[in-house]
Amino acid sequence: MKIVSRNEELLRDALSRIPQSSSRTSLSSSNKLIRFEDISAAAFKIQCGVQKTPCMYSRLSKLYGMDIYLKKEFLQYTGSVKERGVLYLLTSLPQDQQRKGVIMASDSNFSMAVAYHASELRIPVFVIMSTTTSPARVKMCREYGAMVISYGTTAKDSQTHARRLAQENGYLYLEEEDSAVYLSGLGTVGLEVYEQVPKLDAVIFPAGGHCGLLAGSAAALKHLNPHISVIGVESENFPVLQQSLKAGQPIEDQACSNHHFYGDVSGLCFGSNSLQLTGKLVDKVVAVREEDVLVSMLRLLEYERATVDAEGAIGLAALVAGKLPELKGKRVAIVICSGNLELHLLHQCIARALTLDNRVCRFSLVLSDSPGDISKLLEILAREEARVLDIKQERTFVTSELFTVEVTCTVETRDKIHTAQLRNALLERYPTAAWMER
Repeated sequence: MKIVSRNEELLRDALSRIPQSSSRTSLSSSNKLIRFEDISAAAFKIQCGVQKTPCMYSRLSKLYGMDIYLKKEFLQYTGSVKERGVLYLLTSLPQDQQRKGVIMASDSNFSMAVAYHASELRIPVFVIMSTTTSPARVKMCREYGAMVISYGTTAKDSQTHARRLAQENGYLYLEEEDSAVYLSGLGTVGLEVYEQVPKLDAVIFPAGGHCGLLAGSAAALKHLNPHISVIGVESENFPVLQQSLKAGQPIEDQACSNHHFYGDVSGLCFGSNSLQLTGKLVDKVVAVREEDVLVSMLRLLEYERATVDAEGAIGLAALVAGKLPELKGKRVAIVICSGNLELHLLHQCIARALTLDNRVCRFSLVLSDSPGDISKLLEILAREEARVLDIKQERTFVTSELFTVEVTCTVETRDKIHTAQLRNALLERYPTAAWMER
């Protein structure tokens, strides 16, 4: 967490409240100062404020040929693992600052966690959001207890306004960053996974620019058992972490054009502490396609009845994409860190995932415009056990001969094999049928 207003004085006071083994002088201090004792202290301090989420054996195990355990962090009150780091930092602030309050400019999971836990701790909390922010996010943040102010049309406008208010009123301006306090709180996930699943071989985390969860948990897991493989997963559309590790420093110019879908995973690499910890302790970082993330969201919905966002599903996406063949037959935990999928995206994501998974397909063909022809088509679809989702007829704008109708059908099938069987059956009866590729 980045502390901009009076940062040196406030952070020094906050860190003095942590056990002496973790004392440090600045946010950018060496990662050697982020110790296992810090994470243990964080786990003790936040145990009454956050959920100890289950890490359960999944039915997905048979599908991917390994024992899969899902750490369900999306069951936290605000639907995000960020609560762990946020609560530990807020409780570490000096009482004088707690009375004055905190302010931030973001609509991220981090902001939602700050809004909720600051309100629970009776710390005044203000969130500046741009006027383009989703109304659902604004409403949610207010319900968690924050005073939400809409200002400006861009994130930069909101941040500038928030900093000005912090300076004028003595608020503490907060941004998510990789301070030792914040990383220690996030690292408690690694502690819990180790306790909940014996004889672990590997743990998979979301990565991306905001890799604090990966870095903090790796510190805990490698201390407890150096033989556990720690793996990070990010999007290949913006492989911020891989590029930063290669460059040896945080990359700041990697842009993401789909922030609303990827959420915090799409952020810039926000600190050297996380980067150094990741380079030292994480065994592997892989990148996955957007298509794999969508299918992963579908798998979690079907097999686990879990509605998660891209950040929550990206860990499983590495298995969907076949990027980790070395884990076959192993015992693997996957951290499902976030479940804040906006409703307007839910339908789009699932519909697209069904298409990518060869479960929804579309074809068109030309029939004579006479009674019974469409009935014969529907009989074939019924015989092949395909469910018709939509059927359209076009008589006017067609290039075929007169008195014909172009029929376009969208159907649902069981899987890829069923889709191939249906396609063969249709081509046998209608050789000119055109299958529309996704």
